Amino acid sequence: MAPAAGHPAETHIAPVPLEKAYRLLNHGPTVLVSARHGGTDNVMAAAWACALDFAPPKLTVVLDKATRTRELVEGAGTFVIQVPTAALLELTHRVGHRSQRDEPGKLAEAGVRLFGMPGHDLPFVAGCSAWLACRVVPEPHNQQAYDLFIGEVVGAWADDRVFRDGHWHFESADPGWRSLHYVAGGRFYATGDALDA
Repeated sequence: MAPAAGHPAETHIAPVPLEKAYRLLNHGPTVLVSARHGGTDNVMAAAWACALDFAPPKLTVVLDKATRTRELVEGAGTFVIQVPTAALLELTHRVGHRSQRDEPGKLAEAGVRLFGMPGHDLPFVAGCSAWLACRVVPEPHNQQAYDLFIGEVVGAWADDRVFRDGHWHFESADPGWRSLHYVAGGRFYATGDALDA
């Protein structure tokens, strides 16, 4: 896999200070979870992910026991949470509703393009607006009883066309950059206009 700067689409990826990493998830988007273990990469969609802590930054995500991605996360102890854009609607739906166990070519069929980030042996999904590299914080009871995984964020990046200076700028970015919010039955909503109090 090429490093982030190896493809023109990744030239806008900028590091996000870890103390601001929670802001990448604070608006409650559907996320893509990717993992690598034993030479296998996989990506799944998850609607239940949220920021958990500031220092060190942590997040939570629910990964069902039946998913192949969970098996890879458990094996590797690492994963990536990324924020897909409205432009990735079909890809997000496809990887969220198909299993790599049943369809080994699922990633190619969904049009997933993976890339690498220096210093992280993880698969990052191209075209997203934000990426959080995570190390699993082992909580066996929560993982088995509730499918709830805690990740410590060890690296964070965002596309500066939509996230810069520690804030999202959906209202001034192309609408294709808006994040997705899943409500069930194949229905998503995109982030709307900014409203200031």
